[in-house]
Amino acid sequence: MSDTVISSLSQEKQQPLDAAVDHPAPDKHSSPAVLPLCWGHRGASATFPENTLCSFEAAIKDGAEGIESDVHISSDDVVLMFHDPSLERTTDGEGKIACLPYLGGIDAIRTLKAPHQKIPTFDETMDMLMLKENQHVVFNIDCKPNNDPERLFKLIKASIARFEDHSSLLSPRLILGLWHPKFLEPSTRLLPSLRKAYIGNSPSMAKKYFWDTCEGFSMKFSCLVGWEGLAFREDCKRAGKSLLVWTVNDRQEMIEACKWGVDAILTDKTADYLTLRQEMKDDWSAVTAETSALFPYSSIHYNGLVSWFWGKLDSYLLSRSWGPFHPMTTQ
Repeated sequence: MSDTVISSLSQEKQQPLDAAVDHPAPDKHSSPAVLPLCWGHRGASATFPENTLCSFEAAIKDGAEGIESDVHISSDDVVLMFHDPSLERTTDGEGKIACLPYLGGIDAIRTLKAPHQKIPTFDETMDMLMLKENQHVVFNIDCKPNNDPERLFKLIKASIARFEDHSSLLSPRLILGLWHPKFLEPSTRLLPSLRKAYIGNSPSMAKKYFWDTCEGFSMKFSCLVGWEGLAFREDCKRAGKSLLVWTVNDRQEMIEACKWGVDAILTDKTADYLTLRQEMKDDWSAVTAETSALFPYSSIHYNGLVSWFWGKLDSYLLSRSWGPFHPMTTQ
């Protein structure tokens, strides 16, 4: 792995991250020098209940080098690993997380999907990451825009500070995923040692509001296929910015992302991508032949104009719901 990727995504001494994609110098049948890392999107969520410890552990057992998960805060200031602001879609509970206590409330709720699991806290997740066997794993914290940045980052800071050696063994492996620029200044001030990555589907918004302050960009796959996405991919390579792509569960999309040379693929199907990555390492030419130059025309979702429209719409909805977009300012 290149020094740029290691410095922006992980610890300098994390050999397992490098070794996972290490292979001989390429010939006509072998892959490039680097293949994208595997990050479990909400863990190994195609098989296990999303955003649970068992899902995270399964992804790590599959061989994933990173995990992505989401955070919300309960009414009693407990940071929880959960995607939605409300409980109904994935659990036997109901109501908004922000309005419910964890202790004596959310802690009794279980996932609808088996094996039925509790909602993990951020503390419990950090405890898992600090186990010796997991100290190579990168963790991407998706900071949902409905969170209060000050409150969230102070709670995250306190959780990390529980570990005496957090500055060397934990903080370098944590990445703050940010949708809205209102999170940039508080994250820089309260969590200066944690790297930041924009999350979204608008290359133009990424360049305008996040380019100078984020080390990485976590982009929806479809927005990187068309003309705007191609230009953004090239800009990231020139600037040494890490490029992550989500949520890639389709084999052909996985192959395309590998051809692009992204740094990490976020997928619900960690075992499937890792199997494909091995196939590509063994015979790059045969596997990459499964997709052609016609791939961008295989779905309306890949159309550059369509992707541009959805990016603009999402940015509008974010600004309408959580405040206008302004470039980061510092005192």
